Amino acid sequence: YLLHRLANHDPRVAFMEAPQLLLENNAKICERQFGIRLGELAEGRPADLAIMDYQPPTALSEANFLGHLIFGLVDATVDTTVCKGKILMQGKKIVSMDEERVAARSRELAPQMWQRLQAL
Repeated sequence: YLLHRLANHDPRVAFMEAPQLLLENNAKICERQFGIRLGELAEGRPADLAIMDYQPPTALSEANFLGHLIFGLVDATVDTTVCKGKILMQGKKIVSMDEERVAARSRELAPQMWQRLQAL
């Protein structure tokens, strides 16, 4: 909601409009662009979700959930992700690749990449 206010230079965008901006409009945009219905967990729909590792600084309730969603979860780390019903990340580890091997290879190739960038 803050980005919307900033991008449109519109201070009238209120905190209470955030659920529609975040939870409804994004799903409608995706449906229009990609032709699939998103935004709810239901039979026959893509089962895409992220489970966050979030330790709320205040009690979490129905009354303050939106505040936690907008201001708290933004800094939370992702623990688990599911895409089309398939677990891609679990326990903060990508299940389909050896992250340590990828990181080691990245460290190996980094000097070459920096040389190429400096040559530009």
